[in-house]
Amino acid sequence: MKLQIDNLDGLGLRDYTAVIDAAHTPRVTRKLNQPSELRFSLLLGTDLVAPRRGSRVLLGRTNGQDVFTGYVTADPEYEFLGWGQQGPLYRLTIVARSDDVLFDEKRLPARSPFVARSAGDALQQLTQEVIGGAFDTSAVQDLDVLPAYAPDPQLSWSKHAAAIARRARASFRVANGAMSFAPLGSATYPLDESDPGFSPQGLSLQPVNSVVNDVTVVGDIEPQDFVRDYFVGDGLTSRFYLSQTPYTKYSTIIFGDEYGGATLDPTRWSVVDPGGVVGVASGKLQIAGGNGSDGATTVNFVENVELGAAWILQHGDVVFNAVSSGILGGLYLGPVSQANCLAGFQITPSGTASQIQALVSGVATGAAMATVASHHYLLTTRIYSQEIYRLQQTFHGAAYPAGGGAGGAQVSANVRLVLEVHDVDPANPATMVTASTVLYDGVISNAPGFCTYSLVNSPALQCSIAFTRMIQAQDTEVRSALPGESYRTRLVGPLSSGGECNIYSGPSLTFFSQHVPALNELIEVRYRGRGRAMARVTNPASIAAEQRGIDDGVRAAVRHVKLPPARTSADCENAALVIVTDSTATGCTGKYQTWSDFLPGGALDIFPGDALSVNVASRHAAFQAIVKGVAITANDLAGEHCLYDIQFEHAVSEDVAFEFDAQTITTFETNSQLMTAFLDLPLIPSDRVGATTLPPLTNAAITDISSTTASLDAGIAPITGGGGIEVRWSDFGWGPNNDQNLAGRFTTQTFTLPRLAKAQDYYLRQYDGSTPPKYSRFSAALHIDYPY
Repeated sequence: MKLQIDNLDGLGLRDYTAVIDAAHTPRVTRKLNQPSELRFSLLLGTDLVAPRRGSRVLLGRTNGQDVFTGYVTADPEYEFLGWGQQGPLYRLTIVARSDDVLFDEKRLPARSPFVARSAGDALQQLTQEVIGGAFDTSAVQDLDVLPAYAPDPQLSWSKHAAAIARRARASFRVANGAMSFAPLGSATYPLDESDPGFSPQGLSLQPVNSVVNDVTVVGDIEPQDFVRDYFVGDGLTSRFYLSQTPYTKYSTIIFGDEYGGATLDPTRWSVVDPGGVVGVASGKLQIAGGNGSDGATTVNFVENVELGAAWILQHGDVVFNAVSSGILGGLYLGPVSQANCLAGFQITPSGTASQIQALVSGVATGAAMATVASHHYLLTTRIYSQEIYRLQQTFHGAAYPAGGGAGGAQVSANVRLVLEVHDVDPANPATMVTASTVLYDGVISNAPGFCTYSLVNSPALQCSIAFTRMIQAQDTEVRSALPGESYRTRLVGPLSSGGECNIYSGPSLTFFSQHVPALNELIEVRYRGRGRAMARVTNPASIAAEQRGIDDGVRAAVRHVKLPPARTSADCENAALVIVTDSTATGCTGKYQTWSDFLPGGALDIFPGDALSVNVASRHAAFQAIVKGVAITANDLAGEHCLYDIQFEHAVSEDVAFEFDAQTITTFETNSQLMTAFLDLPLIPSDRVGATTLPPLTNAAITDISSTTASLDAGIAPITGGGGIEVRWSDFGWGPNNDQNLAGRFTTQTFTLPRLAKAQDYYLRQYDGSTPPKYSRFSAALHIDYPY
């Protein structure tokens, strides 16, 4: 074997093999999804240059096979040994880390979260932004799509690479200028006692009692009930109290670009500009024409936009410098073109000026607004989705490997889109706080989950854009209707941004003084309630197999999942399914020590993430294992014989698939609710995961209110063959055997119920005719607060 070091002195790689300290031979330590490390000592006099921090280190075999490549991470530690023939003699203790160290020494850019990207694509993009195209990433596989991943710049590249790899059940490796990213177990080697090179004394196994056949998974706080609160204005009241605490994230600016640099930020924008008409000057994005073609000159956001929860896309403070033609703030399905535009602002010539009109599903819609020279136009798209998340999390295990995980399904939803223009005349300060003009307010049924955001599609735009912001807003939709008129969306947000009302703690809806609801103005507030995501899944076959005497065979566990995040109860079901499927038998952890000449299956090398097919009948061991760590000690450099210490875990190990949070939850709004939630969790057999609930009544509404009754519409017709709509006065006790708080069961879509108080609640779920009947997972919660 050869140890070569480049001391960055212009002399290139030099051979240091002859001065390796035989008492401290090189030792390479590899761990799953962590940088590798090489420790070695040199005996140096004055004939060779001492390595220093940053020196390049290669340890390899004479056939060209690399055992380690990396860089010295700190100046060597010197130990004086005495005087030699040529002067003082020192032992230098040196530590080097694999090529990943180059990534970890860089600061990650502050960027927007990855959205609906494959794990491999996200890893490549993160690498590209850290160190450019210096590494070969051709061996990086795509693997599963991540719903979202936010790379925190406070963490190192390798921490993020490990988190991405865990979510995809994969391993990454960086060596000799190349990166690989592949599923765990892509390379599998037999560890079989019938192999002539097998070393029985080198194998140690530690059984782990990992049988779990009844698992409760606890996840994040999730959106639950589909709530509609109904109020009526009296011309004076500006504050209305909500019936539930909304599931809402704090209003967060995903990005805000003020265009203060000399060019557009490549971590945010992707520019196609064949005519050279896009530039940044005077703190503004300048668009000076195009080539006349739709979709040929574009400025696109680098990430997908998820049409879930609530979003405010402030496309900018736009000033038109001349007659223009194009699309601003477009959401596209597929390539950027007018035909693929789900929603955007179409700019077309209008005499010597231009006009702004809503563009929906590729068609100009509604009234157009004529532009005025020197006026500023603040273009905003508001998104209100019935669902917070549009893609389930994917969970992996031995039975659900990379590319075939549990979950990952698309979540259907209707999405309301509101396109508004705030016309500001710099000569009239009062226009800064006037209400925006709504060009479009409508619902896209069964909307796509993700789309492309193109700020600029310029066949011939002549304008400047002062800022662009993407804001994850409070997930609350407010609409109102004056007597005899249709409902309109009331804009939620700060007054300075054209908002009419806002949501505050309490929880309450507060209208600004300029926009207080008029006498008898009807107000409808839609949002999602909140609660803890949980699910309980059992493995009936394993329970039956474990029964012995008075032991009923249940092996229960509660797991608080941290990674991958279980954001919803459906995610918790899938995570629990992976656990109970894999944990049906006791597993093993183990170590195997052998010489490099006798590696399992005749392998030339073993890396963390490889699989071992263990077959040692004399120890009743037959299972698949994942290598977690490898330590290589180069005891015989001349003969190229290395001692390998291989650590492995059973492939079904939870530690391979998940990261758990040890902290227990002591409150779930209140302790009594936490206990109730645990007791009420239905037991879902592993073969019924994803098939035990019905869709929620997302469109349930109150259609008429009197002093004594309320007319309800479930939004859909009841399921035929024994199904119906169950209504309760409070949100518990669902099922055919509890009539305590039952308001009624109905086989029609519309029905009337008594109104018992000024403030009245109705909770609805649909059920079918199966035995036992299936119900919606969450309720539609309808709340009235009307005067008699």
